[in-house]
Amino acid sequence: MNLKLTLSALALASTAFAAQAQEVTLRVHHFMSAKAPLHSQFLVPFAERIKEASDGRIEVQVFDSMSLGGGPPDLFDQASDGAVDAVLTLPGYTPGRFNHTEVFELPFIMEDSVATSKAFWDLVESDLQDGEFADVKVLAAWVHGPGVIHTAEPVETLEDLAGKDLRGPTRLVTDLLGELGANPVGMPLPAIPENLSKGVINGTVIPWEVTPSIRLAELVTNHTEIGGSKALYTAAFVLAMNWDSYEGLPDDLRAILDAETGKALSATAGEVMVGADAFGRSLAEKAGNTLITLDEAEVSRWIDAAAPVWTRFVERAGGEGIDGDALIEQAQGLIAANQ
Repeated sequence: MNLKLTLSALALASTAFAAQAQEVTLRVHHFMSAKAPLHSQFLVPFAERIKEASDGRIEVQVFDSMSLGGGPPDLFDQASDGAVDAVLTLPGYTPGRFNHTEVFELPFIMEDSVATSKAFWDLVESDLQDGEFADVKVLAAWVHGPGVIHTAEPVETLEDLAGKDLRGPTRLVTDLLGELGANPVGMPLPAIPENLSKGVINGTVIPWEVTPSIRLAELVTNHTEIGGSKALYTAAFVLAMNWDSYEGLPDDLRAILDAETGKALSATAGEVMVGADAFGRSLAEKAGNTLITLDEAEVSRWIDAAAPVWTRFVERAGGEGIDGDALIEQAQGLIAANQ
């Protein structure tokens, strides 16, 4: 009898040890190149921290450039459907689906990418995780640095945008470009170089941080920045995980993942954006390109021209049963609280 009890205890201990020692591989998919800061300076270090914190029991494999198939707009569904374990994506690639998130992409609402990233995470935690992101587990949420206008011909005034075909990344940004007098062209980031080279577009709006990965300083020679504290625009990103992959983790490994994600990881992403912006800008300077900064009076004209974008955002929100004005006020309050 004692022998049976001993063998049973050993079997239970062995099972418990096996569960404790379980190893997990998580596949993360995204649309940027391996040279992009969000790959090399954010996701790769994140994978290394997770591996170290778990004593090697969690391996995070990062797949760049849509190497697992599909296009950038497919990424969110790849996470929600379980085709991959997690994705890094822009909610704005699927317009109309993430209407609350769009509030952080309104023109001239962002003042600081780190503070706005923290604010975005706060809204995810309080409202969006159980709302428009309910199909996935959000691990981090952030925004990039100030959007910059990169063009073949200089843009020094509002009138200089008239008739220019400019690429925009999201619905709100293309809406903004239209109000500023340009012809907005929606397309994913990887399509920019080819379309610039072929003359399909005259320029693009993107933050400095991503310009080195697409060698933009070699494709255009003029870069227009917005003076003052407000950014022309920003775009929202999420690192989102499949629920089955998340809930299927052993408790101790899930706790490790939780500890390495959330608001701190969101702030880290915002900080990566800041550092990468400085590097991207320096490459344009070294190339001898023209850097233009709009003065306060000119920026005021642009802000006035962008007002209809805010109006339409509030109207669309109302159609979805959302109080757009209250949402804007909430976002602005969260940004201020995180400054």
